[in-house]
Amino acid sequence: MPAERILTGIGLRLLAIFLLSAMTALVKLAVQRGATLPETMFYRQLASLPVVLAFVAAGPGLASLRTRRFGAHLRRAVVGTMGMVFTFGSVLLLPLAEATVLSFTVPIFATIMGALFLNERVGVHRWGAVIVGFVGVLIVAQPSGGHFPLVGTVVGPLAALFVAVVAILLRQIGQTEPTGTTVFWFATLSLVPLSIAYAVVARAHDPLTWALLIGTGVIGGMGQLALTGAVRFAPVSAVVPMDYSGLIWATLLGWTLFAALPTSTTWLGAPIIIGSGLYIAWRERRRSAPVTGGGTPA
Repeated sequence: MPAERILTGIGLRLLAIFLLSAMTALVKLAVQRGATLPETMFYRQLASLPVVLAFVAAGPGLASLRTRRFGAHLRRAVVGTMGMVFTFGSVLLLPLAEATVLSFTVPIFATIMGALFLNERVGVHRWGAVIVGFVGVLIVAQPSGGHFPLVGTVVGPLAALFVAVVAILLRQIGQTEPTGTTVFWFATLSLVPLSIAYAVVARAHDPLTWALLIGTGVIGGMGQLALTGAVRFAPVSAVVPMDYSGLIWATLLGWTLFAALPTSTTWLGAPIIIGSGLYIAWRERRRSAPVTGGGTPA
């Protein structure tokens, strides 16, 4: 793959992480002002559609929204919607920095799923990194210390699990589908169940809360486009390490908007989780690179 395409993918991933970090902060602010989780999810998808349609119209054209892979888009929508529930739930239950650190377990779950469901060969090095990564999770979460709500420490890794599944699905879909098409069908299909949930909990809000809800969709849609485009330009193993920049944004946003800084155990556990993810990504790149002789162990 040409170096410029990989750099483009990395740049898009960095942009996506910044935008999605800002989106999660808006979600947290909206809920603090009386919005509910179904409302935030509904407007996250609804308000993103104009952004996506404008992107498609300015690029490949609206005709590109036609697809022969409706089943693949439906699977991505189901998994993505469930992942959104856990991702937003994690942000609401935990401080931004801690929720972000727990989301860094995506490479760990991707390794486990690759071994269990894709029959990938995973050697002692990557299994060791998985174990070390979960040690980092325990340090951050402190499940027996009561530092954070137990449900929050469970929801955070579950969000990462679904994000890992989505990453695999996006890589498969991206082989034939344009970025805008993938994001359009995700937003459109997920709005079906979200509309039902929204009808049950819909309520009136003040103008600022409405602006926050719409902002989650606009910024989230832009972030989703960048996220989906990144894996079209570069391998997952090349772009996933860029996700760790999210800790910078989460820390800054948590401090400026919510007067919350990461705990000492978060600063201790975060490098362990990040190191584990980076090592897994490095081993994955070595495993997939062309070799001579006996090959590279997983």
